[in-house]
Amino acid sequence: MDRKEFLKKSALGVAGLAAGSPMLRAKNVRPKHSTYDAMMDQVGFNHLPNQEVRTMKSVLHKANTRGHANHGWLDSNHTFSFANYRNPERMHFGVLRVLNDDTVAPGRGFNTHPHDNMEIISIPLEGDLEHKDSMGNVAVIRKGDVQAMSAGTGIYHSEYNRNADQQVKFLQIWLFPNKKNVEPRYDQITLEPGKMTNQLQQVLSPNAEDEGVWIHQNAWFHIGELQPGTELTYELKDAQHNGVYAFILEGDVTIGDQPLNRRDGYGVWDTSAIDLRADSDAKVLLMEVPMALS
Repeated sequence: MDRKEFLKKSALGVAGLAAGSPMLRAKNVRPKHSTYDAMMDQVGFNHLPNQEVRTMKSVLHKANTRGHANHGWLDSNHTFSFANYRNPERMHFGVLRVLNDDTVAPGRGFNTHPHDNMEIISIPLEGDLEHKDSMGNVAVIRKGDVQAMSAGTGIYHSEYNRNADQQVKFLQIWLFPNKKNVEPRYDQITLEPGKMTNQLQQVLSPNAEDEGVWIHQNAWFHIGELQPGTELTYELKDAQHNGVYAFILEGDVTIGDQPLNRRDGYGVWDTSAIDLRADSDAKVLLMEVPMALS
């Protein structure tokens, strides 16, 4: 695919922005092709290295370089290309395709819309987010919860701010799956208070028997709430194939010799471990993901 052809493509047709205004309702976001196939058309740009070409070992995404869209009811920052934010240098990090930092206005939300063949993870940061889907699940997720959904052969869902008097803030994360057309499924956990203090708590893995939610991908997520001066080492589960993308939720953290601040993203690969140091009270999300598609 040449650059001109790429620039004609948009993630809008496969984005989950079905809400708020008539332009964004579900009938307008139904993908012409599957979510997986449409996004696979865009694979091949930076941050998906293969065995033949390894031009970088780290990538830094400062918070103020993210894409931004304010729809009134939804204020969203996009680490990677999404909807009307299109940047060929910011397509994904390995199989990590979407990392959206969303704020939803009181009483508003995403109307019912479809997904398929994508692993979708939601991590609430503030407020109460109500979820409904075509599998019959009705749930509210709050700060301290982690939600995972395997879209598989196809699913419809909606997400709404349950409260009329306060915002809801959450991370919306999409990963390419390692299996297509699986049976759709839903998973949700509540994290145990205190388990993240000065350590990295696993909140996602590929294994149903392991700690946290599980998905169809060789990925592991950890969250740490760190006091100033705390030093930790994260050892990759699959250093041969995976990299780590760190997203600083709050505070200041140094990874290796790279200082990072609130909402910065930093991806590292071709390493077996990374060292972290909290330079203030900090909260960090580590996402270990494959650097190449299965």
